[in-house]
Amino acid sequence: MIKGAIFDLDGTLLDSMFIWDTIGEVYLRSLDIEPRENLAEAFKTFTLEESAEYYRTHYGVTLSVAEIVDGVNRMIEDLYKSTVPLKKGVAEFLAGLSKAGVRMCIATVTDKYLVEAALTRLKVRQYFGEIITTAEVGCGKNDPKIYRTALAYLGTEKHETLVFEDVLHALMTAKNDGFPVAAVYDKHELRQTEMKKNSDYYITNYETVKI
Repeated sequence: MIKGAIFDLDGTLLDSMFIWDTIGEVYLRSLDIEPRENLAEAFKTFTLEESAEYYRTHYGVTLSVAEIVDGVNRMIEDLYKSTVPLKKGVAEFLAGLSKAGVRMCIATVTDKYLVEAALTRLKVRQYFGEIITTAEVGCGKNDPKIYRTALAYLGTEKHETLVFEDVLHALMTAKNDGFPVAAVYDKHELRQTEMKKNSDYYITNYETVKI
């Protein structure tokens, strides 16, 4: 039995990836700038701050990185505060882990106040001791720092701490750093064969999973 669990948020616990499919284009158009590309694909491995810098260098946006991030967050915050649901079976799965004494935290690209709002509304905030963001650690999920920071918080051993992720690059970062990993199916990640091949657990439905 695992003793610690590090959960990604969007696409792993929340059914929220639809937000990130179009937010890049929506944000640019709010500034009367027409996007030239699929920004969801371009931003796949980016932090919010890296995405903001991309707007500045590739689209000539003159706002600061902080102002851009704040603007994007304002556009999506109502969805986190009132709409975005948990994936099916998540609440019961978290309750089971908590009952078994598993220590849990969040490791996410999403800004903390949005995470707090969604998890509190959905009545699962109490399961997570800490919410750790890429903004706080200063790098994205191509770097294992966020998982190492989460591990230090949990105080568990790496081999007994399971990382849950729904996208391949993040899953591989944790795996290559020595963590056991659980791949969580989300339709927005098209590389499911690779996800399944490289995971210790492959979750399509939290209602049936046994860890």
